[in-house]
Amino acid sequence: MTLSATQQQDFEDYVRGRSSSLLRTAHLLTGDRSDAEDLLQVALERLSRHWRRLDGDPDAYVRRTMVNLATDRWRLRNRRPQQARGELLDEHPHGADPHRQVEQRLDLVRALRTLTPRQRAVLVLRYFDDLSEADTARAIGCSIGTVKSTCSRALARLRQQEPSPTDHTADCRSSR
Repeated sequence: MTLSATQQQDFEDYVRGRSSSLLRTAHLLTGDRSDAEDLLQVALERLSRHWRRLDGDPDAYVRRTMVNLATDRWRLRNRRPQQARGELLDEHPHGADPHRQVEQRLDLVRALRTLTPRQRAVLVLRYFDDLSEADTARAIGCSIGTVKSTCSRALARLRQQEPSPTDHTADCRSSR
């Protein structure tokens, strides 16, 4: 079934308006820019098939689709041997120190990769997409209590990984 001209235009407007934000979410879910683009493309293709029947928020549908697809990919990838892969970051860094920002993003991506797919999804949806606990629960398909406990465990796991103060401070003191 094809979309009417008006529905097609609405869908295209939605994609133009939301792609950047949804790509950021996909990147955080996958940890890889190329995988994120693929994930978003598949999610938007599925959205286009259901655009006519979609009641409510298309973002919720796309997020749920991306979470499910990312979880499936993670499970499949864990069954295969790991391959060396380069990491690409957002092309539009902000802030005074772009090198530090790149380091922080790499650290974030590495840390998120150590989490389970559900933990990663909860943190990305709650803190990067700024969804409420209820909206996150709907997007993932679980209860609010599960979102709370998963979030708590994920944050505890990330805190355990948090590096101790680096030698950067010692380098700064010695250069004075």
